[in-house]
Amino acid sequence: MAQIGSSARSSVKGGTFAGLGPLLMLPSWVVIGFFLVLPVILMLVYSFLTKEFRGGVIWEFSVNAYDQFFFNRGLFGDEAPTIEWTYINIFWRSIWQAGLATVLCLFIGFPTAWFIATRSGHSKSMWLFLITIPYWVNLLIRTISLKFLIRDTGPMNTWLMSWGIIDQPIHIINSNLAVQLGLFYSYLPFMVLPIYASVERYDFSLSEAAADLYSTRMETLRQIIIPVVKPGIIAGCILVFVPSLGAFLAPDLLGGSKTFMIGSLIEEQFKGNAGNWPFGAAVSMILLSLVLIALMFYARSQSSARKATRAAD
Repeated sequence: MAQIGSSARSSVKGGTFAGLGPLLMLPSWVVIGFFLVLPVILMLVYSFLTKEFRGGVIWEFSVNAYDQFFFNRGLFGDEAPTIEWTYINIFWRSIWQAGLATVLCLFIGFPTAWFIATRSGHSKSMWLFLITIPYWVNLLIRTISLKFLIRDTGPMNTWLMSWGIIDQPIHIINSNLAVQLGLFYSYLPFMVLPIYASVERYDFSLSEAAADLYSTRMETLRQIIIPVVKPGIIAGCILVFVPSLGAFLAPDLLGGSKTFMIGSLIEEQFKGNAGNWPFGAAVSMILLSLVLIALMFYARSQSSARKATRAAD
């Protein structure tokens, strides 16, 4: 009887909106199409237009923007093309900085998420509250506050000198270290929260069983805990790496000309009359393509691993 009642209720629920699936999804598709797909299409179109001398674009299609990114043809464009390493080095610097920020966030975020997930109910809520507090303040204000904190005459150097730890200020501003601190500070919660969600669902009896079988803590961590919470780790790494790759506030405010990153390069192309909109759009599309290709390879590898696991079972 209970099963009959349950199936009847499920059929009623399923029949309530039967045939209305596309209509229910319409608001989501409108938002995604207008605010995501349409801007990307416009950016793609602009990347193939021609720069107007006084700013803006001329509706003449060409591949000059992509050619400018990959090749150097001299000041007047009449020399034999050579590889343009300037923009490639900016991309490499951005990938390196974003990767390092991801590793640092994982190194700090994993034990933090584990600590929060193993607290009691009230204490857990308090720690989650503390993790999310920085996001009540605009990212620009937080980055400027960090710049004030670590500058040569800022509180950090003042305290260290007053305690006798250092004799002169530590110069951090306008360096790769300052940019790295900005990225780490900005995106650490993006690592903590997904891992916390995975750890909270973790069955701690598995660790107890491993301990009964004389497994060391490192073996338990490597062979049991990390494979179980792997989805949260991967989600956190993606959520940190992708925005760090295109960040421009941290490089602009905390770095200098030697710490130029992709986000700063794109931003510069859309500022004022001196900007080059087609080139900025082309750099954006190259960045988007690299991220999508990396995610596609990851998705394919995960799919292959799941198929192999099912075949082994």
